[in-house]
Amino acid sequence: MIMRGLILVIAGMLTVPNALGVEALSTQELMSHCEKYYDKKAREDRVFCTRYIQGFIDGAVATDERVTRNVIGEYGEEETFSQRAARTRIGNRLKRYGSSVYADFCLGDPVPLEEVVEHVVQDAVDPDRVAANPLARDLVYQTVREHYPCPDGD
Repeated sequence: MIMRGLILVIAGMLTVPNALGVEALSTQELMSHCEKYYDKKAREDRVFCTRYIQGFIDGAVATDERVTRNVIGEYGEEETFSQRAARTRIGNRLKRYGSSVYADFCLGDPVPLEEVVEHVVQDAVDPDRVAANPLARDLVYQTVREHYPCPDGD
């Protein structure tokens, strides 16, 4: 009986996604690079800061696009009038603001990456904001949501 339980525990551990093993970047570590963003001599730090933020946005957009396609695919099977209305609204919002609308930020027209990075760097100067967002991804997410909100009711 104990052996069977041990086998189940080991099997359960093997099915845990590998993503749980990836250490999340802390806000402090990101800021150790981003605080040098305006120093032209700190090229590696500036590139690290910029690419992390760009990767966050690209990842959010790619994920949201995939989720949106899956949702629309499910609606297409057998949809009610209200589901069709929701799907139509989804399509209009997607066309206007892009797939990040479901992540509660809308970059809409191409926004210069430098502008987004500068918002993150400025927001990270606030010690309360950093304390509230110990993971870099949370700080970046909060920043893009606050600086690039989606219009209501579109």
